[in-house]
Amino acid sequence: MSWTRIKLFLPVLLGALGGFLYYNFIGCNGGCAITGSPVNSTLYDTLKSLIQTDWKQVKLLFIKKEEQK
Repeated sequence: MSWTRIKLFLPVLLGALGGFLYYNFIGCNGGCAITGSPVNSTLYDTLKSLIQTDWKQVKLLFIKKEEQK
């Protein structure tokens, strides 16, 4: 896997890890909609990280891939 792909998708994986760790160490027990469940907390932070990803670079990765075929 090339460094450009790792650099683009690593923040998403770190966001998922951060969401789970937030639930594990800080999250509340059942009363909160997001932090009350490990699945919700992980998915929420993964989505936040995905939104913050540089989409122009992701698009360029796939365009280059299609041009090579």
